Amino acid sequence: MAKSRPASTAVAEPAAAPDTKGSINLRIEAHTRQLIDEAAAILGKTRTEFMIDSARRQAIDVLLDQRLFVLDPDRYDAFVHALDHPPPPGPKLRSLLRRVPAWQRT
Repeated sequence: MAKSRPASTAVAEPAAAPDTKGSINLRIEAHTRQLIDEAAAILGKTRTEFMIDSARRQAIDVLLDQRLFVLDPDRYDAFVHALDHPPPPGPKLRSLLRRVPAWQRT
């Protein structure tokens, strides 16, 4: 059995310039604003803090869903083996690779 590689769960975030802040303006319905305000109050946060924390958490989750998947050691080894030993190209793949890419067509 091949040696398993550890999965990384860290999220790299772009480094921001110190004290750099921007603004985002939102238009929301009154009942949505009230819902946000109630949830923020329960957590002892301002509306802005709550919305930033919630949006940031959701953004990280979306990015992780696109970049991270977790496998047990046996499945990880099978995955790495499949990457290291791909099957030979079949006729459909060979045909696809002979085509001019859409972005190069005029």
